[in-house]
Amino acid sequence: MRSFAVLSDIHGNLPALEAVLADAARHAVDATLDLGDIASGPLWPRETVARLMALDLPTIAGNHERQVLAGGALGASDAFAAAQLDDAQRAWLRALPATLRLGEVHLCHGTPDDDLTMWLETRTATAVQAATATEVTARARPALTAGATLIVCGHSHVPRVVALDAAATIVNPGSVGLPAWRDDDDPTLGVELGSPHARYAIVARGPAGWDVTLRAVRYDHAAAARRAAANGRPEWAHALATGRNP
Repeated sequence: MRSFAVLSDIHGNLPALEAVLADAARHAVDATLDLGDIASGPLWPRETVARLMALDLPTIAGNHERQVLAGGALGASDAFAAAQLDDAQRAWLRALPATLRLGEVHLCHGTPDDDLTMWLETRTATAVQAATATEVTARARPALTAGATLIVCGHSHVPRVVALDAAATIVNPGSVGLPAWRDDDDPTLGVELGSPHARYAIVARGPAGWDVTLRAVRYDHAAAARRAAANGRPEWAHALATGRNP
């Protein structure tokens, strides 16, 4: 396989997923990879999981898969998804690996050993900002990433391409389904991409290494915003409609 569509952080946004899949098909990629955070959110969690189960893509779990399956006291987005999923869908999510290696391509959600750490971004006291080269390197786990020339990660929702070293490239494709978010524990911290596009990446092996195209795809974001509003999440509705936090 020489080219991949890389998806992450769908968050139950089925119309955004369908738009991205259609766009990837037009580019005739060899395979599509999914980096987790599939269902959590006030949109279409059950339908999104069903679609991905049928596609049978190489898929890993994100932090929200782990949280949805854990039960107990859940945040609003995880609780909504947990209430929608059936037993077969839960079993499928439970079987997803935390990381995956496909030849020279390494898949993880956050970093190789922590699904809650953003690899290419850093939280400061006042912002989420691009990680320094030192921070990016420190978050690599040599035992897992050795020999990988392409590392794909998600979690932050920020599309970004960073060189880990002379031989390896790290790609965050951005979020298919949620273009802005705020931290549950500290609402002053968050990310907003400024438009409602569904985001993903196309990576292709060229003669000089991996070529990366960060894609932003139009879809019916108004329908997704209406769905979030109808399910009692006006902040999601605003983010989906505008790409910004309210």
